[in-house]
Amino acid sequence: MAFDYAIVHLKFTIPLAAFLTLICYPILTRIHLFQITALIILAFTATLPWDSYLIKTGVWTYPPEVIIGPKWLGIPYEELFFFVIQTYITSLIYILFNKPLLHAKYLRSQRNAEPWIVWTKLAGQAFLLAVTLFGAYCVKVGGEVTYIGLILVWAPPFALITWTMAGRFIISLPLACTALPILLPTLYLWLVDELALGRGTWSIENGTKLGQCLFGVLEIEEATFFLVTNTLIVFGLATFDQYLAVIYAFPHLFPEVPQSPTPLMLLQGRFTGKSKYNMKRIEGIDEAVSRLKAKSRSFYLASSAFTGRLRIDLVLLYSFCRMADDLIDNATTEQEIKTWVAKLIQYLDFHYVYNKGSGKIIHRLTVDRPRLAAFIEQEFPESARSALQLLPTLILPGEPLYLLIDGFRMDSQFNVESSDKFPIKTEDELIAYGSRVAGTVGELCVALIVHHCGDHLTPMQITDLLASSREMGIALQYVNIARDITTDAKISRVYLPTAWLNESGLTPKMVIENTFRPEIARLRERLLSKAFDMYKHARPVMQSIPDSARGPMIVAVENYMEIGRVLGERDFLEARDATRATVPKGRRMWVAAKALMSS
Repeated sequence: MAFDYAIVHLKFTIPLAAFLTLICYPILTRIHLFQITALIILAFTATLPWDSYLIKTGVWTYPPEVIIGPKWLGIPYEELFFFVIQTYITSLIYILFNKPLLHAKYLRSQRNAEPWIVWTKLAGQAFLLAVTLFGAYCVKVGGEVTYIGLILVWAPPFALITWTMAGRFIISLPLACTALPILLPTLYLWLVDELALGRGTWSIENGTKLGQCLFGVLEIEEATFFLVTNTLIVFGLATFDQYLAVIYAFPHLFPEVPQSPTPLMLLQGRFTGKSKYNMKRIEGIDEAVSRLKAKSRSFYLASSAFTGRLRIDLVLLYSFCRMADDLIDNATTEQEIKTWVAKLIQYLDFHYVYNKGSGKIIHRLTVDRPRLAAFIEQEFPESARSALQLLPTLILPGEPLYLLIDGFRMDSQFNVESSDKFPIKTEDELIAYGSRVAGTVGELCVALIVHHCGDHLTPMQITDLLASSREMGIALQYVNIARDITTDAKISRVYLPTAWLNESGLTPKMVIENTFRPEIARLRERLLSKAFDMYKHARPVMQSIPDSARGPMIVAVENYMEIGRVLGERDFLEARDATRATVPKGRRMWVAAKALMSS
């Protein structure tokens, strides 16, 4: 009895697994745990008979003096543990690289794929089939090609199955999100294996191996083994993600999806014909992600912490908000502004109606879909259509959307040459503006959260959450205004209330001429102080957000409030820096991790 093999785990595999667990813990969800567990079971089941055969036929040996002793089917417990720990490590690395991706957008490759994707998949199938046949030939020949043959006749068929099921999806993913989760653990395990072979922890019998080393004493067969097994793990995870994406992306196929889809639902995702996919929806999701990535780094980072259909709906909501803002904001005449506002309100009128009895805006009982489609096609530019078509109006309240459009209208007044060019005159008007352009967005986000995962919330909790989300939205807008005083002045916009400016002996035109004034620095501090007061008041209520959405929502808030903290650290008068204050990527990641850990 000895501990050499166990020490390999204690020194190399377990510490790495623990380190990756610590890093990934804030972003791991129940579906990730199910994914990892399922893959470990599959990997263990597939490897067990193969490994047992290698040991029984003398290809592999484990000297008695390096293992603890207990075996199952001739396999030392330490080796059985290797099946588990390798799968776990590679899975965590894959999750780490893939968490930022919204996998639904990569379903575009499932129909009408680009020719290079089709040919790459076919080439991959041919390659894996050829390698399998070559492995069978090596096993038949025996001798020095026995071990490499056993590897190639065992692993490539599994890879061929997953590649056939999800090859196009795997190819369409960013290369770093598939290649690095294969290569990084492979390189690490090569080093571990080289050390173990050098110490005699395990060995390959002479006469069954080629006798060639990749480097040091790392046999070419061992190097191949770790490369192909990590490839199998990543292919398996990607296949799983493809069918999750199908479930989440298509409400017409899967109307109700729990936070953790059942195995049966995954099978339904697998066997759903691609002809049933709504590819216009996938294209719209792709456009929404691109719009989000281009317009808001903070929300793009935060959105990756959400999961499932909630994440998709939040991205679609943000896409609509940005699209509507751009349409109105880019208008240059008052008539053009009124035209876009009227069209957007008319779009909302297709979905909502004012109920005189309750005094509230409610959903229409039926929506005239053909007329709505024709209206969008005729009245809006192509770049705006998908955002209008995919907005999840069925689960969004109408009133915040109407107020949001009115907020964009207020914003657009800066573009109009008139005597009332600076529409925000008092603090009340500043609050009203912030409530419309940001408080409404907070309320809409909470509405989506309540719909997707708020079954256990009481009416009082929902009311409190909606109120705090409006207040938090205003706080975030105040931070945005404080950050962009100089940027806005360059385009003749001043969001600081005129009353505040007058108290300091300033006018909006003076702000436009020079933002590096002590008075403006004090007004920025005043605005940030009010923002953080609202933040401190609303933040505790966020703890009642359901578990699956609380962390991501806090990430979104904290990342934006961190901009306010950066502003507080910055001396604008001394630096005279006209660039927008930003949070360094490393700091954003740290803020996100802290927010997720504390939630």
